[in-house]
Amino acid sequence: MSARDWIEKDFYRELGVTSDASADDIKKAYRKLARVLHPDANPGDAKAEARFKAVSEAYGVLSDTAKRKQYDEARRLFSGGGGFPGGFGTGSGFDVGDLFGRQGAGAQQPGGMGGLGDLLGGLFNRRAGTAGSATRPRRGEDVETDVRIDFTEAVKGATVPMRLSSPAACGTCSGSGARPGTTPRTCANCGGAGLVTRSQGAFAFSEPCTDCRGTGRIVDDPCPECGGDGVSTKSRTLTIRIPPGVDDGQRIRLAGQGEPGRNSGPNGDLFVRVHVNPHPLFGRSGNDLTLTVPVTFPELALGTTLTVPTLEGKVTLKVPAGTASGRVLRAKGKGIAKRDGQVGDLLITLNVAVPNNTDAAAREALENYASATAKHDPRAELNALLEKRSV
Repeated sequence: MSARDWIEKDFYRELGVTSDASADDIKKAYRKLARVLHPDANPGDAKAEARFKAVSEAYGVLSDTAKRKQYDEARRLFSGGGGFPGGFGTGSGFDVGDLFGRQGAGAQQPGGMGGLGDLLGGLFNRRAGTAGSATRPRRGEDVETDVRIDFTEAVKGATVPMRLSSPAACGTCSGSGARPGTTPRTCANCGGAGLVTRSQGAFAFSEPCTDCRGTGRIVDDPCPECGGDGVSTKSRTLTIRIPPGVDDGQRIRLAGQGEPGRNSGPNGDLFVRVHVNPHPLFGRSGNDLTLTVPVTFPELALGTTLTVPTLEGKVTLKVPAGTASGRVLRAKGKGIAKRDGQVGDLLITLNVAVPNNTDAAAREALENYASATAKHDPRAELNALLEKRSV
């Protein structure tokens, strides 16, 4: 991809966000689009696959703080009001590719913008005028995907198989791009540098070689599987180990499982974002499990012994007489055990269950209780405070 191609692309529009969108907004927009456009969700849909690649490319730039800053600066400079009248291709005599390299230590670009090659070179993973930059090893892009697991799997850990469609080194040509038994040759036009230099008046400018498209190599007999690119989209099955105690929304990094590197560069990483299904009984607060247990008023007033469930069986708790509704009891060590040795507790909230209907005997007993405790005012402190404020 040439410098002009990259700068003229509107990555913000690809993700459907504004140029001042926060990092979280960009991430949310990408994840939403990736779920809809992923090849696994659209088998055989070439348009969806192309859109998925475009969205992934946009996210790769905008999710990286340094790349986004350089990209924004490039858009500001070349959008029509940043130093060159009319922006791109308006007869000004300048090409965006010209600004990515120059020959001679004293050469200056028009308008005193001698540093633009370095500025934009960082965005396109090369520095201006660096011979052989097209063939230097490049790290592959990181890939992000999602997995959904049950609550119990998140607490105890799990091994989850995942089928993933993503770019990978072509298995037929081992990433060379050439048909097996053949090898690419060095581009004669640029000498393998990927850049050619042309003169324009008193200046010399470097731009990507058109013969090899900036790669420095010519593939005369392309690989039938990848068409000479060295990379093909494949479906693969990975086994992901979910550590015990993983949080909802947490990302797990699988080193070297992302997109393949170029020119023998290292692979990118795969980041798996974990989504945890809620449990019908238990909740979670850090390393602690939470549970709400309904109780009757007599159980709280007179005291009782409760047997409550845990994720590994049952536990028995003593409720003291006179316990208030809403009190939290703690079952030590019955929460979430993490790999670092930390173990949480089970927090049981007692909540009085009021019956919807009462028969005559129950109603009579309640009325007798109300009569026997008529002198007790549960709202005495509240009433005293209200009276004090009304004075």
